[in-house]
Amino acid sequence: MILPLVNTPVTPNQITTVRLITGIVAAGMFAVGSQTYTVLGGWMFMFSALIDRADGELARLSGRSSPGGHAYDFKCDAVSSSLVFLGIGIGLRSGSIGWGSGLLGLIAAGSVGGIYWIVTRIEGAKRDGKPVFTGVGRFDPDDALFLLGPIAWMGDLGLWPLLISAAIGAPIFAGWAVYRDRRFLFSGTQ
Repeated sequence: MILPLVNTPVTPNQITTVRLITGIVAAGMFAVGSQTYTVLGGWMFMFSALIDRADGELARLSGRSSPGGHAYDFKCDAVSSSLVFLGIGIGLRSGSIGWGSGLLGLIAAGSVGGIYWIVTRIEGAKRDGKPVFTGVGRFDPDDALFLLGPIAWMGDLGLWPLLISAAIGAPIFAGWAVYRDRRFLFSGTQ
C-alpha cells in the first residue's frame, strides 16, 4: 500500500499528521455516545492505527527515517491513543455510573499518556535503539489497537469492559514500567 508513495513528495510526517487527525476524529465519534458514532469511531480508529503503520513503512522504504520523525510519530500515537479512551469514557456517560465513565476515561487516557512518556524517557536514557517493550513473535503491543474496532462494534457491551480494564490495567502497567526502569527514568537525561 505504501510502495506507490515512496518516490512522491508525500512525507512520513504528513502521513503521521493524518494519523493524528483520524485518531482525534475517532475519539470525538466515541464521545458522541450513540451506537452509530461508536461503530464509526471503531472504524475510524482502526483506519488511524493502519495509518500509524504506514508512516514508519514509508520512512524506512524511502530512506527518510529521522529521530525527529520518530518523536513526532510517537507523540501523535500518544495523543490519539489517550484521547480515544477519554472519548470512550465520555461516550458511555449515559450508562449506569453516569459521568463516572468520564472519570474512568480520564484515568485510562492519563495512564496511557503516562506510559508513552515513560517509554520516551527510557528510550532517551538508554540510547541503544532497542524497543522498550517488545511483543511476542511478530505481535507488536500496538497491534492490540486493531481490536478496538470489533470491541466498539459490540457497543456498550464491549466498551464498558474495555474502559474498566484500561482504567485499572494502564495505571498498573505504568507503575510496573516505572519500577522496572526507574534507573533510566530518574537518571537526569532528557
